[in-house]
Amino acid sequence: WVDTCNMEEESAAEEVGSSLAVGPLDALVFVLIAAVVIIVVCKIRRRRMREKDEMRSLQLGVSIGKSVSLVQGNDAMDSGSFIAKMKSRNKKVVVFYGSQTGTAEEFAARLAKEATRHGLPAMTFDPEECSEWDDLTKLSSEIEGPSMAIFCMATYGEGDPTDNAQEFEEWLRSGEPDLSGLKYTVFALGNKTYEHYNAAGKYVDQQLAELGAERVYCRGEGDDDGSIEEDFVTWKEGLWPAVCQHFGIDSSLVLGNVREYRLTLHPDLPGEKVFVGEPHRLGSLLTQKPPFNSKNPFMASLLVSRELHQGGDRSCMHVELDIAGSGLRYVAGDHVALFPENDPALVARVGELLGVDLDTVFSLTNVDEQASKKHPFPCPTSYRTALTHYVDLASCPRTNVLRELADCASDPKEKQFLLHITSASEDGKHQYSEWIVRDKRSLVAVLEDLPSFKPPLDHLLELLPRLQARYYSISSSPKLYPSSIHITAVLVEYQTRTGRTNRGVTTSWLKRIQEHMQNGAPEVKVPVYVRHSSLRLPYRPIIPVVMVGPGTGLAPFRGFIQDRSALKKDGKEVGDMVLFFGCRRESEDFIYREELEAHVGSGLLTSLHTAFSRDQPHKVYVQHLMQQRGAELWGLLDRQSYFYVCGDARNMARDVHSTLLQVLQEHGGMDTKAASDYILKMQKRGRYLQDVWS
Repeated sequence: WVDTCNMEEESAAEEVGSSLAVGPLDALVFVLIAAVVIIVVCKIRRRRMREKDEMRSLQLGVSIGKSVSLVQGNDAMDSGSFIAKMKSRNKKVVVFYGSQTGTAEEFAARLAKEATRHGLPAMTFDPEECSEWDDLTKLSSEIEGPSMAIFCMATYGEGDPTDNAQEFEEWLRSGEPDLSGLKYTVFALGNKTYEHYNAAGKYVDQQLAELGAERVYCRGEGDDDGSIEEDFVTWKEGLWPAVCQHFGIDSSLVLGNVREYRLTLHPDLPGEKVFVGEPHRLGSLLTQKPPFNSKNPFMASLLVSRELHQGGDRSCMHVELDIAGSGLRYVAGDHVALFPENDPALVARVGELLGVDLDTVFSLTNVDEQASKKHPFPCPTSYRTALTHYVDLASCPRTNVLRELADCASDPKEKQFLLHITSASEDGKHQYSEWIVRDKRSLVAVLEDLPSFKPPLDHLLELLPRLQARYYSISSSPKLYPSSIHITAVLVEYQTRTGRTNRGVTTSWLKRIQEHMQNGAPEVKVPVYVRHSSLRLPYRPIIPVVMVGPGTGLAPFRGFIQDRSALKKDGKEVGDMVLFFGCRRESEDFIYREELEAHVGSGLLTSLHTAFSRDQPHKVYVQHLMQQRGAELWGLLDRQSYFYVCGDARNMARDVHSTLLQVLQEHGGMDTKAASDYILKMQKRGRYLQDVWS
């Protein structure tokens, strides 16, 4: 704005000099007067801008009735600068997490806690909240003494960073920052069944090094298809000795476990001040305010819940959610997130085993008053609500939870067993893998099988991971259903090696709702929000599409078909649509059969190829049909068709990819390399898209 004032001075002087026909002395006087006036105006502007800045600073510095330091008060806490927060809290290590399902965030919290025990006070930081990524270039100079950054980075989708880490990766891709002096390490989280295994973590590690940062310890890689917990524990086994050696810290002086949160009971707190399952804002489930997102879900009425299977011992539900008036928008191929509830029987069992009144209202508050995360979940709340809505009861408990609580086993043998299976020894890791992971023991199963193990419920709740939203491919199109979202979900239920029946958290919750509705229960509402996906129909409706979706992998393609059906009814020309669908038995689990056959009859669905794997002595899957229809498939691809796959990543998606390679060689006349390059080009151009899970 100083340059603006100078330009105004020059402009004003020119205007004065050119408009008055006077002598040289008079002109000089007028010019001087004009200059003085403009200088005064600029000074007034400067003063007003300073006053505005001071007011803005004062507003940032006010904290519920009292003024606080602009350097050490809420300014640091509210800013997007992680260095400001590290300084205000006297931290030496910052642990960033790129997390989609909560695992990376959980691991980051564990690393921060362990770093603190090793003499390096640490904090976690959500990349999405960072507005000053250039802080990384100043970490070693701004933080006194040893300092480092740890990155827990999960990979999402087709090798992409998680939603909350996208801006960070974009900053790294700029290639501009000089990170010399930064000490770092990376733990990557992924799943080997996916093509781009741990791509996000690998990229962060590589790019940090290329920008001059110093890797203190080698990158760790966790495979969620195997035992990601074991991978993490094994990596950590070498991490802290390496960090201590690098910074000259005595690794033998490790502090014991310290509680991060303190317990407060609220026997007389009014009900309207108690959280009852809201993910963020008190009362948000009753008083709805847009926009709706992961922190503020919309309470959608469950309009329809019906069974899709015609027989057999499995269940598949068609669910319709009312989003009228919510402002939520979706397109065919998007995902809907549901916030589930734990099984009330499991919740009650925890209270029974630990002898706790689950209706007790309590708070867990961070002992670090300057911590950005004040509570592990919304507080105050009741033990019953926390166990129902906020913590994960169904998953296998992590080693850190069992180890920190091992002293709560009064039987020495049970205590020693817990310490052993949570140790970093090879036998300990093997025992954990067998007794916890392969036996699929939940927390309740552990409490039942170790009867002397009675941890305080508040301490247990502090350590358990948050119950995360579950994502489902939307199986409808807004062109036909603008005010509702449909999902298609198979009930997850299986027997464990211990003889227990384990059930999927979300699908069993939806099944309970379905049963309540059948029994005449009143309207049920569920918290939801929409997450956009890269699975999209071609922009031009005339482009043909090939869809491979066995089982509930059909879900997004039902939306695709509805989308083009609406366009066709509007008189628009649409391209060929070919569907490869598979299930176990035609008579039992051929879902949406009538709809699909009707679309074949109308000509919208050009071809419907079905594989019923158990209707004959030998198994037949969608990839076998692709081989049989190789000439047709190649003809579509040669016409620039889009190719989609949805469903199981571990086997089906890989087999489909391999079959496509064979089709390109047999019918497209390509060798192996040319076929691989053809598929790679399709992927880069967005013509080969997958929505798969393991």
